[in-house]
Amino acid sequence: MIQLILGEKGKGKTKILLDKVNSEIKTAHGSIVYLDKSTKHMYELNNKVRLIDVSSFALRSSGEFVGFVYGILSQDHDLEQIYLDSFLKISQTDTNTVNEILDRLDGISKEYNVTFVFSISISANEIDPKFKENIIAAL
Repeated sequence: MIQLILGEKGKGKTKILLDKVNSEIKTAHGSIVYLDKSTKHMYELNNKVRLIDVSSFALRSSGEFVGFVYGILSQDHDLEQIYLDSFLKISQTDTNTVNEILDRLDGISKEYNVTFVFSISISANEIDPKFKENIIAAL
């Protein structure tokens, strides 16, 4: 399953994402990974959440990003949830191709039984209608 937190830059998406991951870790049976563009939020995350600073991997395309996600999945057999802050930047995508990459990650989510939670700096009307039910917050 994928879950979306949408809104313009600076509206509070990261706070919602951090609150969600920190509350979910209390009941998680598997591991949780948090992907971010820096280590800025390291001390706001529960120490049981694995933070990955994606900027240190020099991803150049959305295809490389998907490969990166597969690498994370292959490394951790009990991975339960992946949180992504600044989704457009991390996934090397833009508003024109965001629906395509969401569709691909939704398929990965179902195949590997992993929940993805994304914060994306776009409005709800820019998301494909098939993902409307996946929106958990629109700011």
